[in-house]
Amino acid sequence: MSLSSLTRALRSLSLTQPALLSSQSAPPVTLLAAVGQCRGFLTTVSLDQNRTLWKQMEKYTIKPMGMKKTGGRDHTGKIRTHGIGGGHKQRYRWIDFQRLRYEPGKDGRAFDEKVVEVRYDPCRSADIALVAGGNRKRWLIATENMQVGDLIKTSGVIGRMAVSANEGDAYPVGALPVGTLVNNLEIQPGRGAQYIRAAGTSGVLLRKVNGTAIVQLPSKQQVQILETCMVTVGRVSNIDHNKRIIGKAGRNRWLGIRPSSGLWQRKGGWAGRKIRPLPPMKNYANLPSISAQ
Repeated sequence: MSLSSLTRALRSLSLTQPALLSSQSAPPVTLLAAVGQCRGFLTTVSLDQNRTLWKQMEKYTIKPMGMKKTGGRDHTGKIRTHGIGGGHKQRYRWIDFQRLRYEPGKDGRAFDEKVVEVRYDPCRSADIALVAGGNRKRWLIATENMQVGDLIKTSGVIGRMAVSANEGDAYPVGALPVGTLVNNLEIQPGRGAQYIRAAGTSGVLLRKVNGTAIVQLPSKQQVQILETCMVTVGRVSNIDHNKRIIGKAGRNRWLGIRPSSGLWQRKGGWAGRKIRPLPPMKNYANLPSISAQ
């Protein structure tokens, strides 16, 4: 479109050139002015209009928000992740991964929330739950046996004795007994859950040492965190996610998964089973707190 406009502008300049030479009183016509007169519209869109605005929102909402497809491309338009593109239109539901979030004027007190809805989420493998308590509602990652009407408890207190928590309750990892199955694990107090959020996954609290706790992740990796980090008791919902049958190539396209190129490549030394030692334990207990940053 822009090429045809530029061609018309150059043609108009070539036609009006003798008239400009004969009449010296007429103002000179510049190329930019001629192109501007011919175009009258923009052929490109600002990159600001293609941003995902739900990532920049400050006020929490439970309403589904629209998302734009990226096709695996970054802000420059280059493909950064292959195998992404198309698929059914999805809407994003804002998950509150910071479980210990007090209401104004109720700091330090345990609170209960009631499960209003448990539903499928197109943006993740696990199911999500809408919970209500006090003057607010929020979306959380649902646990395995969570049902509508259940009451879940959230507390930030670490007592002298280990608590007997029910599935779906959230406590500091230091308040739970050794051997508890946990999910939605914080690695830094106040930052929100970052580990064990996929469908059907769970970690194990192995031991507690000098104000810290050691948790085994689903990958058998062990992490050491502060005992004040929050976790949810139980296993993440949708445990049969890895057993689903795609059935046909078109269903992957519905999910936004594009096929690979099909180019045959010889398998090298990376292929095949290998017996490797367990990785060393990661220590997150010496990180600065959120308030200090």
